[in-house]
Amino acid sequence: MNTKLYVGNLSYDTGEAKLRELFSPAGTIRSVTIPMDRMTNQPRGFAFVEMESPADALKAIKLCNGQEVDGREIKVNEAKPQEARTGGGGGDRGPRRSNQNRW
Repeated sequence: MNTKLYVGNLSYDTGEAKLRELFSPAGTIRSVTIPMDRMTNQPRGFAFVEMESPADALKAIKLCNGQEVDGREIKVNEAKPQEARTGGGGGDRGPRRSNQNRW
């Protein structure tokens, strides 16, 4: 089992300190990451909590999944590996047009 957990259905008011408090009874926490929206700089409603060991991660899932935090029932499960991103710049847009006059 992976040691990184996905925590979903978070309130935008839930911060790192609250997550550390919630997950610490399960074991040692390596890191807590709350992704932010680039446009609004607000939390995106989910987080990642990395536990010290697979046993701690499993215990955290059992302890925390379904708990109510800041008025929301959170979902906790093993994080899936991040998929590789391809290229950059918007993909294939077809052939480039010439800037020359057509007339």
